[in-house]
Amino acid sequence: MVTSLKIALAQINPKVGDIASNAELIKATHADAAKTGADLVVFSELVLSGYPPEDLVYRPAFLDAVENATNELAQITADNGPGILIGAPWRDFSSSRKKKNGKLEVYNAGLLLDAGKIAGVRFKYNLPNYGVFDEHRVFKSGPLPGPLMFRGVRLGVMVCEDMWSEDVAETLVESGAELLIVLNGSPFELDKLDVRLDHAVARVSETRLPLIYVNQIGGQDDLVFDGGSFVLNADRALAVQMPSWQENLAITNWQRVGDNWVCDDLDLNPALDRMENVYRALMLGLADYVRKNNFPGVVIGLSGGVDSALTAAVAVDALGADKVRCVMMPSPYTSTESLEDANGAAQLLGARLDTVNIGPVMQAYDALLEPLFVKMQSDTTEENIQARARGITLMALSNKFGHMVLSTGNKSEVSVGYSTLYGDLCGGFSVLKDVYKTTVFDLSRWRNAQRPMGAMGPNGPVMPTRIITKPPSAELKPNQTDQDTLPPYDVLDGILKGLIEGEMGVHSLAAQGFKEAVVRRIYRMLKIAEYKRRQAPPGVKITHIAFGRDYRYPITNGFDDSVEPSI
Repeated sequence: MVTSLKIALAQINPKVGDIASNAELIKATHADAAKTGADLVVFSELVLSGYPPEDLVYRPAFLDAVENATNELAQITADNGPGILIGAPWRDFSSSRKKKNGKLEVYNAGLLLDAGKIAGVRFKYNLPNYGVFDEHRVFKSGPLPGPLMFRGVRLGVMVCEDMWSEDVAETLVESGAELLIVLNGSPFELDKLDVRLDHAVARVSETRLPLIYVNQIGGQDDLVFDGGSFVLNADRALAVQMPSWQENLAITNWQRVGDNWVCDDLDLNPALDRMENVYRALMLGLADYVRKNNFPGVVIGLSGGVDSALTAAVAVDALGADKVRCVMMPSPYTSTESLEDANGAAQLLGARLDTVNIGPVMQAYDALLEPLFVKMQSDTTEENIQARARGITLMALSNKFGHMVLSTGNKSEVSVGYSTLYGDLCGGFSVLKDVYKTTVFDLSRWRNAQRPMGAMGPNGPVMPTRIITKPPSAELKPNQTDQDTLPPYDVLDGILKGLIEGEMGVHSLAAQGFKEAVVRRIYRMLKIAEYKRRQAPPGVKITHIAFGRDYRYPITNGFDDSVEPSI
């Protein structure tokens, strides 16, 4: 009878679609684990293909490449070294069930590689189909699984969502599993680590089995994965807590005590506070978007306001100052304070700052359009021309030098349409897309006071204090402030969180104490700005409902939630 096991937990950062590089990363991690005498190396969900692979799963050549790489990985286990447990999309060649187009069904699978071969396969049973997840669209649900035998130990393998309900764990324990192992591709959201732990504790309580949870790390388009892998013993005690926001290999030692497996305690990585989690999510999401898409750097319109200053700080922390180019684009309405603050932020960050005056562009457009606008008053048309002049300038620099433009708008502004198509909305990525304005201020104060682990920016402040304390303004006309047309941001954000993440109606929010007329106006602004959001760049998801795949409201939409309900 086997009385001890050494299991390596591999928290690595794959790239979707880059099967060859992902396989090399798995091999290198396996080699590191072998040096420690590990018996098994556990990786995350769909680690070989990268997660989520989306419609790549439909391409036979993609699945062929996954299978070839899996067979190559199996061969490295032929030397009596560690076995490998990986996630990959997998066709079931043993089944006659086919889709209507004649292709074999594809499963989200956990694959056990040992003794030079594929020693076992288990398919994900619970396929999530909510929020950012569309797994029912590309995968077939597998049957309730039994355990996999590995060197005399029955492993109960679950894939991510399988842990979030009791049926799979119950089936595994009833069929003799001794240890639960969960392969995960669980994206970051605020407070989600506690939710994961709660579900894991529930499964341990029900089965009285220990549980290994291995999660992916890294950014993928609008998603960012925080790692935070852990181990719970059968008494629900946390034996291992791996770090968030970094790749890591943890070697866990297991002993059989009576009929139970027990993991020796490792040093627990402390939980991070909310602001550090959000800030590091933004850093990693941006860094991987730039790195995995092969951009040489980023270019940012630095206005002297808090949104662009925070975007620049995140960019310098994530990429290094040498990869961040800032551009101040003053108009006749730009204040001296904004010029000073933009320069101060760039100096603190050590980033390049260029100045391009858009005044001549504004004059040229005034002259160009005067015959058509004769005797008409200036309005948002002229304001939007300023934003678009800045967008054209940034895109020209991007085209000429290859740097990706970062949009600097926050969730509050994007929610109510305070953004200009082909102006401040233009860009390849939006760091603050899912960050409310009140959180922008909180993050700015937090970063001025401390430097997160892994940051490449300065130890001290990253922006002048005045940027945080002065009234926000787009400076598109004289003496303009955001609060001329919007409620205070703490009020606005409270309403928006209720409408978006709480999915509440106007009357419910009014019952909570918000002025009904204000809620009604914000609801209408949120609704009619959907066409702009559809054209906005992707950005890091940090909340429960981010604009994009979480939020799929029609642009043409006749439903009015502000109307009194009929009885």
